[in-house]
Amino acid sequence: MNERLDSMLRRYEGLSTLVQDPELVKNQNKYRDIMREYSQLGEIAAAHNEIETLTAQCDDAKTLLQEEKDPGMKELAREEVKELEKRLREAEEKLKFLLIPKDPLDEKNIIMEIRAGTGGDEAALFVADLFRMYSRFAETKSWKFEIMNSNETELGGFKEIVFSINGGNVYENLRYESGVHRVQRVPETEASGRIHTSAVTVAVLPEADETEIDIKPDDLRIDVMRAGGPGGQCVNTTDSAVRITHIPSGIVVHCQDEKSQIKNKAKAMRILRARIYEAEAAKAAAERAEARKSQVGSGDRSERIRTYNFPQNRLTDHRINLTLYKLDIIMQGDMAGLFDVLKLSARKEALDAAEG
Repeated sequence: MNERLDSMLRRYEGLSTLVQDPELVKNQNKYRDIMREYSQLGEIAAAHNEIETLTAQCDDAKTLLQEEKDPGMKELAREEVKELEKRLREAEEKLKFLLIPKDPLDEKNIIMEIRAGTGGDEAALFVADLFRMYSRFAETKSWKFEIMNSNETELGGFKEIVFSINGGNVYENLRYESGVHRVQRVPETEASGRIHTSAVTVAVLPEADETEIDIKPDDLRIDVMRAGGPGGQCVNTTDSAVRITHIPSGIVVHCQDEKSQIKNKAKAMRILRARIYEAEAAKAAAERAEARKSQVGSGDRSERIRTYNFPQNRLTDHRINLTLYKLDIIMQGDMAGLFDVLKLSARKEALDAAEG
């Protein structure tokens, strides 16, 4: 760990000189990558400096405690040592977390897919609720989102909705949303007031650049058709809907939201690249991983991760045994606290694995 830290600190010193070079700005891609690395290593350098400062202060306080004769001053020195040791432990723990290798996918934009499962119309309405929840959270982060494809029901829900989110560290925040989300509430159409249980599935796919996934034209089958809407009505009267089948993997993507066939095809290709990228990343991770799953789950879409109980205003995340009684606030997009706990849990798991 110390060798790795020393290497990072040397790299940070080198970058401190490099970022002042005016020639660097001329290459925007390189400039962006260097500044990102410089920022990350800067956090580590700051944490290391804080530990050195606190260590020196703690040593001075201990020396004072040993030499002091006055009982009152000795007690003050003892309290100072106790406080400094606490802050030092916290700083050391923070540095440990910062030294955990970051997942390169964390900075990726994403494509999110939400689909109704068991529960019929009620499940479809909850798909719409989750879409609003995520889009409102995206707004708080100043992220951009775009609907890629949707299949709306007559009651205002969605059988499925697919959308992209672009911004800073999107995947890092939303990656743990993949899985089954269960909702318990009284549907508006339920006259007897009986609570229904429904479920929807969420998939969070890191979006791949065209250079990262090579898709051969011969591996694709592209079909065009008229777009359909609720009740069988046509969204438009031209063959604008596009269905793309990736023959080697069997992955099928359908897009119909745009009136332009070209735009639907472009969106379908983005979704297809993301699905293939996710499949390849999952395969690579499975080959590296041991039998033990991560504390926050495998990210499998068949895994039940969370329950939303509206009568009790309760949200329960089953992976980390977390229960919050502020479901109404969370559904308005106030999800930062929940995501912070999930990320912290994952980092602790990664730290335990590294030290084990």
